[in-house]
Amino acid sequence: MKRFIETLQNIWKIEDLRVRILNTLGFLLIYRLGSFIVLPGVDPAVLGEVNQQASGIAALLNIFAGGAFSRASIFALGIMPYISASIVMQLAGIAVPSIQKMQREGESGRRRLNQWTRILTIAITAFQAPSYISTQIPAQAVAGGTTTFWWIGTIVLLVTGTIFVMWLGEKITDKGIGNGISMIIMIGIIAQLPTSFAFEWTARLGAGGFVMLLVEMVFLLLITIATVALVQGTRRIPVNFAKKVVGNKQYGGVRQYIPLKVNAAGVMPIIFAQALMFLPITFVGLTSSDAATGFASAFSDITGFWYNFIFFILIIAFTYFYTAITVNPNQMAEDLKRNGGFIPGVKPGKKTSEFLDSVLSRITLPGSIFLGLVAILPAFAMIAGVSTGFAYFFGGTSLLIMVGVILDTLQQIESHLLMRHYDGLMKSGKIKGRSGSSAFGMAG
Repeated sequence: MKRFIETLQNIWKIEDLRVRILNTLGFLLIYRLGSFIVLPGVDPAVLGEVNQQASGIAALLNIFAGGAFSRASIFALGIMPYISASIVMQLAGIAVPSIQKMQREGESGRRRLNQWTRILTIAITAFQAPSYISTQIPAQAVAGGTTTFWWIGTIVLLVTGTIFVMWLGEKITDKGIGNGISMIIMIGIIAQLPTSFAFEWTARLGAGGFVMLLVEMVFLLLITIATVALVQGTRRIPVNFAKKVVGNKQYGGVRQYIPLKVNAAGVMPIIFAQALMFLPITFVGLTSSDAATGFASAFSDITGFWYNFIFFILIIAFTYFYTAITVNPNQMAEDLKRNGGFIPGVKPGKKTSEFLDSVLSRITLPGSIFLGLVAILPAFAMIAGVSTGFAYFFGGTSLLIMVGVILDTLQQIESHLLMRHYDGLMKSGKIKGRSGSSAFGMAG
């Protein structure tokens, strides 16, 4: 406890870190307050009665939006349209030469890509807003009726709300701590946890199932531990550096490691796959075709076979895709060669690149499969009798996002502390849960 208090004091002493944490809390508070502002003309009491039985993908959307989805808030669509736009732009970067060129132009290209992503976000939100209104806001919940003027005004507010949430996420990334978009998703998930746990507690104790509640807690703990292990797991590649003598000092001649993560893509495959799985509910509101409605309904049932099968496959595909665009074996091999480093038994240059690519492919496969299994665990939890709201935290996307974002944020805070060399933070010289030293910090 003494070490914990000292760490908090050290965090508060660093002005830049203190300001970033306060900025993050302030932006998140604004987001949470906005999630309770209901769209004009909507009666929350009537809306609550109609939507209290929400289930399936609509309930999952509500968790990601921090309850704003079911409350018909101005932030009802949340950050997911921005995630969808990011997916489209990254996929377009593979096939469209002009976007590929922008990706290689450094900071200026990144700014242009961000601008295009924002424009696409507006288009996607404008497309999703009518579907949300028609499927989630019944006519009896709107005072004065759903007039044309009300429809136009509501669509504009929903688009504006998503743009504002996107802006908050970018501000958290620039002036706060952690990734802003992931942080907004996480705070929405955490906001639903107390209510979901209280409902599960009441249901279990009311039925005399205290033992079952304990069993659920044990399984939840084990799954959380496994998820942390997945996020933190690495394959350490040994790297030797040639000895150099400059004057009377010797440099190099030591062994370091390149830590290739088992899950180098982090939580992004889950977010990307989930964003694509949200599409059926959009098409349900835009068509009256029985065939289309039946198809979309099948993929909106989160306990159904096809939903979980497609979700599982998408996670594996996005894990490989995101790993391929974030980890560059060719660049790593060039950096090693330029700095006089080599992997024992492997020739520098092309052979090193091929070796790293081979290792990365082998460790990504089991990592992506385990990631997919954890993501579909809520379906099994529901089948086993866990209440719908609490089952979303029983593994699944919610737990993976929370663990990934929390670990990433803590590592950023830790980096700020280590740069200041505060006494008493690391007596042993090692950080629990972190892998060994990186040759260049390359394989993040």
